[in-house]
Amino acid sequence: MTIRISPRLASFLTLILIAATGTILVLRATPEGLFLSDDSIAYIAGARSLLAGEGYRAIWLESSRPVTHFPPGFSSALAFLGLFGLDPLRGTRFLNALLFGFNAALLGILVWRMTPSLIAGLVAAALFVASGDLLQVHTAAMSEPLFIFLSLLAFWAFDLYFELPPSSVGRGIAGEWWWLAACGALTGLAYLTRYAGLALVATFLAAIVVLRSTWRKRLISMGIFLAGFLPFAFGWALRNRLVADNVTNRVLAWHPITAENLRLGVYTFSSFLVPVEEWRRAMAKQPYLLEGLILLVLGAALAWTLLQVRNLFSKPRQASELKRGGKESREVVSFTTALYLFAYLASIVASMTLFDAATKFKLRILAPVFVSLLILLMALGIWLRKKNRPLVIAAVILLLGLSVYKQSVTLAHWSQGGLGYASFQWYDSQAMAYLRTLPEDVSIYTNEPAAVYLYTGRGARVLPSRYDSATAREIPGFEAAVAAMQADILQGKAVLAVFDGGENLTGDVEPMTTDLRLAFKGQGDEIYTKP
Repeated sequence: MTIRISPRLASFLTLILIAATGTILVLRATPEGLFLSDDSIAYIAGARSLLAGEGYRAIWLESSRPVTHFPPGFSSALAFLGLFGLDPLRGTRFLNALLFGFNAALLGILVWRMTPSLIAGLVAAALFVASGDLLQVHTAAMSEPLFIFLSLLAFWAFDLYFELPPSSVGRGIAGEWWWLAACGALTGLAYLTRYAGLALVATFLAAIVVLRSTWRKRLISMGIFLAGFLPFAFGWALRNRLVADNVTNRVLAWHPITAENLRLGVYTFSSFLVPVEEWRRAMAKQPYLLEGLILLVLGAALAWTLLQVRNLFSKPRQASELKRGGKESREVVSFTTALYLFAYLASIVASMTLFDAATKFKLRILAPVFVSLLILLMALGIWLRKKNRPLVIAAVILLLGLSVYKQSVTLAHWSQGGLGYASFQWYDSQAMAYLRTLPEDVSIYTNEPAAVYLYTGRGARVLPSRYDSATAREIPGFEAAVAAMQADILQGKAVLAVFDGGENLTGDVEPMTTDLRLAFKGQGDEIYTKP
């Protein structure tokens, strides 16, 4: 007896296999845990404080103030896993491994709905899993994987709403407006994971204006979406105002993007577009070649987006609607993704220039852009397939081959050992062993408070600094802060730990240690105490 499996079921099973492969890859790449940074420890410590019933607090600092700088979404997810006995430090590895698989599957589903092509969805999911850059994003204990997951879910809900909406919102098939409310709620959860979720809000509101045919429908749809989003945003803002007298711990200040940050952005973007590092380096030797490639990709996406806006406004029904039983039906994934691509880029540029100068064009920051480009690439492939199918097949094989090659290089590098605070440098730190012997009532001033918390279990104090990394401005009272720190140390109330592997304030370390005793020196690290 022959068992026949339908193409849809076979595709679904293949998608599950691809997602499972992604989860296994993250676990293989992180045998000693995820990459850990300052922000990673902040999320992990926040989750531990939630589990301890202390609220969302910065327990990695001695002050243990309520956290407002980092939204609570990722820490809350880690705390939820902690309810089942999994410490957030370990839980983040399994959470991000699962999210890598889930995100690949969600991307495949969105492409299925966009094209519609079962093969295209599988190719999109395979390219996601084979991407060395996206693997790196999921092998770091950061909030981006969860943010991507919630964003893709929001796009799915938005697409479901427009799949077969009634001619008048609130009438017709019962319950359809729930998809739009769910989209708003998922956007709210994404905002509570990363403040960049505001780009999603702008995207969906702009898409509603373009895709709906009358202002009555537009206003009602926007109201339903905002009804799902605003409770999350207002609730978090109110909590911050009550416990910390600020909304997001951001201060409006002008600090233009630096040339160094732009060079980092070119490197990050070009590494994604050119998966073979040797090729990328060869292209980098040619003046403005990589910059031109990036502008070409973004310019083509922008031109297509503007063309779609013009068509949808000029011919809203004929250009974008198919009739199915008298109801409107539209493919909105590609258009909404293109809107989001530029809304997100605008949001991070605004953050860098107006709110947080410490934000850089790092891989994790640009990851949502790369996911959007994958979706648009699949839309382009389906369009080209109608004109030259063999060319598209060859291009897909080439892209998958190059991606798998880079993935193998990435996997080999990351699986060699822990990175960041998870590396052997910190595991074997003699300075950390020294700090663990200190009495509980002795405070620790250090340039690496996150690492000190991770390896001693104690909150630390941040060294005085001349400049605020977020505003790129000088902090008044630096000398007074140094004098207060030295007074604590001279009275035996604190010690000063300077780690060579951290971001040392090299120009200020010497005056900070005046009249102090060098009690420990090893592996480039130094600990100072009272004479």
